[in-house]
Parts: sequence; structure tokens; C-alpha cells
Amino acid sequence: MKKLAVLLLTALILPFASLANDAAMCDENSDCITVGRWDLGIALGYGVKSNPVKNYEDIPIYLAPTIAYYGDKWFFDNGNLGYTLAEQEKFTINLTTSFSADSAYFYRWDPSNIFIAGTNQLNVGATPVARTVRTFGVEAEPVINDLEDRNFTLLGGVEAFIYTRAGIINLSVAHDLFDVHSGMEAKLKWLYNIAIAQWKFELAAVADWKSEDVVNYYYGVRPSENVYWSEKFQAASATNLGLELTTQYVINEHWELIFLARYSELADEIVASPLVNEKNTSTFFVGAAYRF
Repeated sequence: MKKLAVLLLTALILPFASLANDAAMCDENSDCITVGRWDLGIALGYGVKSNPVKNYEDIPIYLAPTIAYYGDKWFFDNGNLGYTLAEQEKFTINLTTSFSADSAYFYRWDPSNIFIAGTNQLNVGATPVARTVRTFGVEAEPVINDLEDRNFTLLGGVEAFIYTRAGIINLSVAHDLFDVHSGMEAKLKWLYNIAIAQWKFELAAVADWKSEDVVNYYYGVRPSENVYWSEKFQAASATNLGLELTTQYVINEHWELIFLARYSELADEIVASPLVNEKNTSTFFVGAAYRF
């Protein structure tokens, strides 16, 4: 795995702070959601999610909704369902669903391109961003035909949050629930929060592992697309590395300004695919968020 490039990252949209009506539980300086209440918000602004897949357009971002509900055990968070198995002062363990980031490169309206705030991390058959003819390499100059569908799937598994003085450690393992590619993903994420007056910052570092089945499904070449590359490119498991930084300026209980950026360096095993022409992908967004 190559070294992670040094980048300036500015912010990551998070689920906006919970309703401030219950000040005893969630005030304007805390990121929490009142149990038993819907948490609704929307951010308006401008941003772009870069697309590393050849000849597929970058994805513009103009709004980012937040929809969440947490009960005593069950919760709904930006399209994903979860159930809390254990909750203690120093850790939490959940069963949860999650979205794959890879299908988002092939479908403009993939949930990952809508709920960019993510979760404690269905538009199957949507129209791809582009249908193109691609030319690769001087050696054989094979032409890639129209790509077959890379369908959306929902992942399901277990996640843990470990709370320490040095930040929060998030571990998760998930499997393909719809048997689209029958692959697995695992994630290790470290988060650290800083609050200064009305400013809130969150720094995160991420290692995102994908099994060979996941890499082959999204970045492998089918024989119908190109016989040459379907034999030449051999998929393998891969780990992407990323950095994230969130900046929020709280104006009042309903309004805040946000500035978002994410950077992920793609694994060599993914960059080697003839469908990929970038070594990294990034997301940024700047705007204002309103909480209902």
C-alpha cells in the first residue's frame, strides 16, 4: 500500500446536532440525538465528489439531508437500520446496515451520493452517470464496451465504538445482504472532536478493507465488456486509506455553517483496474445547514 498523500482537509458533514428543545440532554455544543425523537435537517450549498472511474463524471452536491431516529435499542440513521446489542460508558456494540461506497461511482442517485453525512457507518437499476467507449494502453489498445450494471446492495454486520481520551475508535465488519457480489467489507476509523466556542471540529482517519469479491464486482472487467482485460486484470482484496476533517460553526439551535472535505487514497489493487484512472478520490462541500 502506497503512503497516504498529505492533503488539506476542511470538513465532513455529520448528522446535525439533535433538537435543542431538551437542553438537559442535548445542548447546542453537543452532537447527540434525543432518544425517541426524529432528527431532521438539510444542508444547502455546493460541493463535488470526484469519480475515479474512467469517463464517469464527477458527482455534484447541492444538498445533503439528515434523517435519523434513535429509540432505546432500534435506530434509523440516514437510510440505515440498526439495533444496539450493548451500551456501556466505554463502548457500544450495534448490529447495523450500511451502504457500499463503490456503487456510488456508477450511479448518480446512489444513497451514498445523497446521504453524504454517512451513518455510524434503493435505487437499483438507476441510470449510470455515463455510458462510454474506453481505450486503454498502447500494447493492445483494447476497447471497453458498455459496462454491465454494477448494482446497489446493502451491507449488514456488526460495529463497535470504543470511547477513549485519545478519541473514538470505530470498528465494523459487514457482508453483502442481497448476494449481489457476496463480498465483505471491514473498517477501522479513529475520530477526535474539538470544540472552541461556536466552532466544532472532527478529525478522522480511516482504513477501509474490501474483499476480493467486492473489488472484482465493481472494478473487474466482464468478458462482454472486453475479453482482453477480463483475463488480464485479476482482482484482489484491497484497503483504502483516508482522512476526514469536519468544521461546523453553530449560529443558533437551528442554523450552522459547514465546510466538508474527505480524501481517500485508493489501494493499488483497485488502481490497477482498467476502469480506474485516478489514484484517489475526494469530496468537498460548503454550505449552510438548517435543523428542524
